[in-house]
Amino acid sequence: MVENSNPKQPGPPSDLERIKKDSNYLRGSIAEGLKDQISGSISDDDNKLLKFHGSYQQDDRDLRNERRRQKLEPAYQFMLRARVPGGVATPEQWLVMDDLSQKHGNGTLKLTTRQTFQLHGILKWNLKKTMQEINDSLLDTLAACGDVNRNVMCNVNPYQSEIHSDVYEWATKLSSYLLPKTNAYHEIWLDKEKVVDSRQPEEIEPMYGSLYLPRKFKIGIAVPPSNDVDIFSQDLGFIAILEEGKLQGFNVAVGGGMGMTHGDTNTYPQVSRVVGFCPADKIIEVAEKVITIQRDYGNRSERKNARFKYTIDARGLDWFKNELNERLGWNLEEAQPYHFEHNGDRYGWVKGNGQWHLNLFIQNGRVKDFEDYPLMTGLREIAKIHTGEFRLTANQNLIIANITSQKKQKIVELVEKYGLTEGKHVSALRKNSMACVAFPTCGLAMAESERYLPSLIDKIEVILDEVGLYEEEIVIRMSGCPNGCSRPGLAEIAFIGKAPGKYNMYLGGSFSGERLNKLHRENIGEEEILATLRSILVQYAKERQEDEHFGDYVIRAGYVEEVRSGLDFHAAELSRS
Repeated sequence: MVENSNPKQPGPPSDLERIKKDSNYLRGSIAEGLKDQISGSISDDDNKLLKFHGSYQQDDRDLRNERRRQKLEPAYQFMLRARVPGGVATPEQWLVMDDLSQKHGNGTLKLTTRQTFQLHGILKWNLKKTMQEINDSLLDTLAACGDVNRNVMCNVNPYQSEIHSDVYEWATKLSSYLLPKTNAYHEIWLDKEKVVDSRQPEEIEPMYGSLYLPRKFKIGIAVPPSNDVDIFSQDLGFIAILEEGKLQGFNVAVGGGMGMTHGDTNTYPQVSRVVGFCPADKIIEVAEKVITIQRDYGNRSERKNARFKYTIDARGLDWFKNELNERLGWNLEEAQPYHFEHNGDRYGWVKGNGQWHLNLFIQNGRVKDFEDYPLMTGLREIAKIHTGEFRLTANQNLIIANITSQKKQKIVELVEKYGLTEGKHVSALRKNSMACVAFPTCGLAMAESERYLPSLIDKIEVILDEVGLYEEEIVIRMSGCPNGCSRPGLAEIAFIGKAPGKYNMYLGGSFSGERLNKLHRENIGEEEILATLRSILVQYAKERQEDEHFGDYVIRAGYVEEVRSGLDFHAAELSRS
């Protein structure tokens, strides 16, 4: 049994702590399991360790019942997630991911809410060769999942291109510095020779230790006035402070997170809180010390309460600030003023730094060739001639960045040929929508999300058109379960799956992503969703004040109460019960 050295832990360590401790620094028996030709799966312990290497074992839930009737094992497959700091990839890397999706995946690419690529449908026999080809493109999947710091996000919007290089540089430095130091990834996937090392465990993982973190850890960098990375959803957020267009440093925000568990009021989404300011050259030191606090004090007994938000809420913000300052050996400065205006993307052509940028709407981040909309083919053809960057946004969209004047006309022709700007014809609601993958591959999904939200929006758009709100920007998000991968807790309208066809409906997040929403209707289907929204949207169209966003209106009109802290998220539910 793993000993628990933290006196505030509520009980013995969870089983995953045992798995990590016995894994020999994330090796487990993954290499042996990959060679097993009898089953398309790997062991449960190895499946949990595989996340640290950037992959989840899944199965096609659409086929479960039929395969069970045929006495076949589930249709096992693997999701593979790349590590793409700041969401910036080269056209060559885009082509590699496209090619791998065709050869080994399900023929599609998923652009994620953390600015990276996901491949779905990879069979066990193809997992290693897929990893190797990703690595050959100078990307990798190490620490894209698991109880470590994950893909570091940063602002990518082109109208702020003057500062992008600065924040992107810090995102890449953070991502590299905070990687696990184990050689397991290189040994298992890249056939590197096993390193025989007799050093002490703390020297093998000097920051994480042999147990790594209690849960996943997420970092983002935002550049006001754009909160495109949803900075307040991050475990650790850095808000860039500019003076005359120059980066001075970062406000530090801690303790955000969207996940919760239905019916468990000890779990809740939370917004991070700003605790001070640090100079730009101190960002890595601050990040490391914050992570070590979570390493030492995070809940290793109950994984539902293991995220950093609960560590802070259990002990208080003053405790955290004192602990951080003590570990740093210097104090954070007073936080600097900042202002956010939105957390979405700005679409279309933008010129900056002498080059062009095109932000394309990619519905729910799914890149494939649709009927009458050859999105994947069009982007592939652009990648073949583009000499700049492909920037994946935190809202699952794509920026063709740093297009030279010489290349612009050819890219314009390809965009028109393949109809890639069809997003300009959709409602403002759809452009501000986001959904997680959910069925059929996510094992946690309770209801549809990516496959359902577009058709639901079709019906909501009819209402919006009737009441004159078709061009009104409203943030809407859907998640198939309460883990919150699409960051639903911050949306003005959100749906979280409860069961097939049934959702909890939340209202009242802020347009700039700085406030949580609140439960408005529980366990409802499409008919009640549309009836509820129609009633509210009709009143919003009649009663809204000048420049009043929908999330602000539903609070002013009394549909839901304002929620500024996750500690108040369940308050009204508890009073009703």
